[in-house]
Amino acid sequence: QVRLFESGGGLVQAGDSLRLSCAASGRTFSSYTMAWFRQPPWRAQEFVAGITSSGGIEDYAASVKGRFTISRDNAKNTVYLQMNSLKPEDTATYYCAKSTLRDLAAVQTTGGAYDSWGQGTQVTVSS
Repeated sequence: QVRLFESGGGLVQAGDSLRLSCAASGRTFSSYTMAWFRQPPWRAQEFVAGITSSGGIEDYAASVKGRFTISRDNAKNTVYLQMNSLKPEDTATYYCAKSTLRDLAAVQTTGGAYDSWGQGTQVTVSS
C-alpha cells in the first residue's frame, strides 16, 4: 500500500509562492496518476491539479490554471505543486492522492478515483 506524506504548507501573503511536496512510499508510485486536492474552510473538497504516471498529461482546475504547476519525480517517488501568485481564496488544506487504477491515459478529477491520501498540509494566504 502506498503511503503519502505532504509538506511545504505555511502562512504567506497574497502574491507569494509556495511549493508543496508529497513523498510516497512503495515501489509502484510511477505507475499511478497523482493529484492534489484542497478543502477550503467551510467548503467541500475540490480538485486542484493532476498528472499522469509518465508525467505526460497534466490537468488543472480553472481557478489555478496559469498559477499552479504540478510535476513529479518518479525516481524520488515525489510529486510537487508549485503555487505562484497565491490569493486568499487559495487558503485550504491541501492533500495529495494516488489514483486507484494504474497507467491511466487521463487525469481523473473526482476524489472517488483515488484510493490513497496524505494527511494534508495547511496553506494560508493573507491579504
